[in-house]
Amino acid sequence: MMSLLFRKLWLAGQARLTGALLGLGCLSGFAAEPFFFIQLTDPQLGMFATNANFAQETANLEFAVATVNRLRPAFVVVTGDLVNQPGDAAQIAEYKRIMGRVDAGIPVYHVAGNHDLGSVPTPQSVAAYTNAFGRDSYTFQHGDFAGVVLNSGLIHSPQKAPDLCAAQEHWLRTELERLTKRNARPLVLFQHHSWFLKSADEPDEYFNLPLESRNKYLPLLRSAGVRFVFCGHYHRNAVATDGGLEVVTTGPVGKPLGKDSKSGLRVVIVRGEEIEHQFYDFGDLPDRIELYARRPKSAPPR
Repeated sequence: MMSLLFRKLWLAGQARLTGALLGLGCLSGFAAEPFFFIQLTDPQLGMFATNANFAQETANLEFAVATVNRLRPAFVVVTGDLVNQPGDAAQIAEYKRIMGRVDAGIPVYHVAGNHDLGSVPTPQSVAAYTNAFGRDSYTFQHGDFAGVVLNSGLIHSPQKAPDLCAAQEHWLRTELERLTKRNARPLVLFQHHSWFLKSADEPDEYFNLPLESRNKYLPLLRSAGVRFVFCGHYHRNAVATDGGLEVVTTGPVGKPLGKDSKSGLRVVIVRGEEIEHQFYDFGDLPDRIELYARRPKSAPPR
């Protein structure tokens, strides 16, 4: 009799524990709570006035930071060109001052851009960047979400730092294998240069990565289950897909280029393995982010 009573009490306790774990999204197969993050790119302090000052970039970036603090994303990723002049002490100090105002509870992840490293990175310029901003290639996680940060400058122009480029490639292959074994999902890349703007076989140009590199890296990304890559560099928006891989190129916090481009930021909503994203210019920012709402089919392009 006591044995039966004990078993009933034990089963009831297990049921309560299971319910608690489900509520926290801790059991395998249970959809984690949705969240969102914000992508900023190309604040590029000094670009508007060709390094004479960075007054406009300061205003734009301060507004972006105020928006981050108001909306409260899970984290922020800044995909490169933090400053306009590589190694400029005043530009770097101003960037750090403004980004230091992001609420301490919101992690900020930095990505190296060509204006941070120089168009052709060297071991010295990479070292200067890492001394100022931290690692240039690394992984971060938020629950099951895994973000992989790459120094795309080394992929774009490896001539003066071939050993660093090779080391990063080896690290990337090892890291993707590790994350795949851990079943990290979704698995997302963040880098400055876009792999492609319209199609994976498009000709080489200033704003994309060389076709030779695409042919090497894109099969690796697809085989690892990477479905999204978030980039900057283009100073306008572009979204292109190939073989299940979506390359999202985001318009700048700083100076826009192109007829219809505006300064702004991108909001990315993560619902399990599903990702939804929208660019907002600074004149059309949302009051709040609806994590459970689906964007209607008639919504404007991303």
